[in-house]
Amino acid sequence: MLAKFRAIVDDPRTERVIMMVIIVNAITLGLQTSKAVMANWAGVLEIFDDIIVAIFVVEVTSRIIVHRWAFFKDPWSVFDFIVVAISLVPASQTFSVLRALRILRVLRLITAVPTLKAVVGGLLAALPGMGSIVLLIMLLYYVFAVIAVKLYGPEFPELFGTLGKSFFTLFTVMTLEGWVDGVVKPIMEKFPRAWVFFITFIVVTTFMVLNLFIGVVVNAMQKEHEKAEALEREAEREIMHEEAAPILKEVRSLKADVAELRKALAGKT
Repeated sequence: MLAKFRAIVDDPRTERVIMMVIIVNAITLGLQTSKAVMANWAGVLEIFDDIIVAIFVVEVTSRIIVHRWAFFKDPWSVFDFIVVAISLVPASQTFSVLRALRILRVLRLITAVPTLKAVVGGLLAALPGMGSIVLLIMLLYYVFAVIAVKLYGPEFPELFGTLGKSFFTLFTVMTLEGWVDGVVKPIMEKFPRAWVFFITFIVVTTFMVLNLFIGVVVNAMQKEHEKAEALEREAEREIMHEEAAPILKEVRSLKADVAELRKALAGKT
């Protein structure tokens, strides 16, 4: 009985059904943000939401029954469990923030789509390397922010009057959004060579350090891809070994029979 239940839970068709339910859930949650839609279809959408939550609860419960403690050893399964648990929080004012997190159920597509799962796995694998780059960029920010306060703070206190304002202004410069008219041109009216400071800052932070993020992420994703390929090859070898085992056993049996036959023929001669 448990074997049949496991076959149903692990069946790829079951996974596809859950994926469709997640997509429908994403649509209904989006419709619930429209006042016009809620004015006419609030009751229907709430019923849909309750049905979808019930399906998720049954699905996660089934996986726990089938896999037992192994379910909680898989981080993606724990993520599914937490998302579904949040969906069960009562719709009261106290828990309104948690109820708003119901949209996290859409993120279950990550666990349902292997390619998305691989991408997120690569991003998570890149976190240690990204931490070092974040530390580097913070050090660079601090150095440039202090220099900016010393150079331009007295004349432009609204931009570089304090270390906090300097950090914020440099962040807007790094994003390359309105930095010329809003920051550099007013400063260059009094400090004509200020462009050297800002161009250096942009080259170091935007073009160099941020590209390091891309390099780290791409490298991590490549390693995750290689790891996935290695697991697939190992699984294929295991399948081939299982399929070849009966044949090898039969060949050994035939060899033994041939050896006995030769002994019998040798004895008669």
